[in-house]
Amino acid sequence: MFDALKSKIAGKDIRIVFPEAMDPRVLGAVVRLKRENLLEPVLLGNPDEINESAKAQGFDLTDIEIHDPKNYDKYDEMVASFVERRKGKATEEQAREMLQDVNYFGTMLVYMDVVDGLISGAIHSTSDTVRPALQIVKTRPGVNLTSGAFIMLRKNDRFLFSDCAINPDPNAEQLAEIAVESARTAEIFDIDPKVALLSFSTKGSGKGPMVDKVREATEIAKENAPELALDGELQFDSAFDTTVAQQKAPESDVAGVANVFVFPELQSGNIGYKIAQRLGGFEAIGPILQGLNKPIADLSRGCIEEDVYKLSIITANQALLNDK
Repeated sequence: MFDALKSKIAGKDIRIVFPEAMDPRVLGAVVRLKRENLLEPVLLGNPDEINESAKAQGFDLTDIEIHDPKNYDKYDEMVASFVERRKGKATEEQAREMLQDVNYFGTMLVYMDVVDGLISGAIHSTSDTVRPALQIVKTRPGVNLTSGAFIMLRKNDRFLFSDCAINPDPNAEQLAEIAVESARTAEIFDIDPKVALLSFSTKGSGKGPMVDKVREATEIAKENAPELALDGELQFDSAFDTTVAQQKAPESDVAGVANVFVFPELQSGNIGYKIAQRLGGFEAIGPILQGLNKPIADLSRGCIEEDVYKLSIITANQALLNDK
């Protein structure tokens, strides 16, 4: 899969900013991405400190761009743009202080089209990465929230799980939006999306407000995106196993063949992807943030260099899709 993703972005000069330039996992991935001509990385921080750290770890940062928030020649322009974007929620003095934070600074580089996307989270929390994105980049027109998806890989198996990172308890309208956005994300990975909205019930076998929410979300999603193969409410076995699907949901065009699984709330989504990862032997890539105007990626603080490398490739593909 990643060979295909790499071929799409190779030589396209897609620029991705990495605010966590002192982290060895980030530096290792950045050097590799640059060497393979997959994207143009941009690092943030003091150039002398970054180069010294890289040298100590055996990394050569030759021809890799570094911007220092403390000495940026377009800082006044950035401050003015931030104040305008926040529409009275930040004074110029506050903006100057906030933009010393590398995540805010990096997100403004994305907003100002200096770079095409951002990757953070190796040493920052999800909120540290997502908050500037929501305040500055914001969601695409017609999209009201961002959500977090994981690509789950095991040999030839390829699935998308969502939302496993952001929204604790989405309502029916939000869940429908997550389902449609997840289908869009799946297409980046050449997955022909067949979207299952999951529940503990299949087609009325269970009752209660939790089931009602998923059923309503399915109806909304079908109305908003009638071209999608999408169905719910489905238990996981009904969505995944063709034999069970024939028994529980024989008229569904998604049951038994689903490859995009939308969980009803964050708790089950987070638990579900980690069970698949730890017990099922799946590689979990993400979270991939969905719904934003421009791609912002959130690493796990437990990530390894390979995670940074792969999420960078995914983020560059999101940027390429946005351009199209």
